[in-house]
Amino acid sequence: MSERVKVKVVLLFGDQAEVTADAEDAAEPVRYPAAEIAGAVGLEPGELPGRRLWADVGEDGRLSGWQLV
Repeated sequence: MSERVKVKVVLLFGDQAEVTADAEDAAEPVRYPAAEIAGAVGLEPGELPGRRLWADVGEDGRLSGWQLV
C-alpha cells in the first residue's frame, strides 16, 4: 500500500514541474513532467504553479496518482 502525501507545485522549469512536500520543513523540490501532472488533474501545465495536490509515494520514492487538493 502506498503512502499519500500533500505536495505543492512550486514552479515550472521548461517542461518540468518542481514539486515539494507541502510542509514548512520540506526538502528541495523534485522535478516531474508538467504534462503528466496537468493531464492527471485536468489543468494546463501553466496553471500548475502554486497548486496543492495529493500524490501517492511509490516504493521507489517517486510520486504518482496526482489529484487536486
